[in-house]
Amino acid sequence: MPMYPISLDRAKQIAAEKNLKPGKVRGTTEIEFTRGTSPRVDVIDWPEFQEILEHKNLEIHEGGGFMKLMKKKE
Repeated sequence: MPMYPISLDRAKQIAAEKNLKPGKVRGTTEIEFTRGTSPRVDVIDWPEFQEILEHKNLEIHEGGGFMKLMKKKE
């Protein structure tokens, strides 16, 4: 299933539809989408999520209703 890069605004729309929130794995700088129920993942705000995306040179890809964080292609 092909995955395509999407904007942060589109990711926010998908997250809202699927009741997902931006999250950071506790004690790390690893980010992911979360429902906010895992004790290992803290819910963070979108500006912090975007800052980490940019700092780690990541982008959000979507395909078949799934979102995945991937390194930007050079």
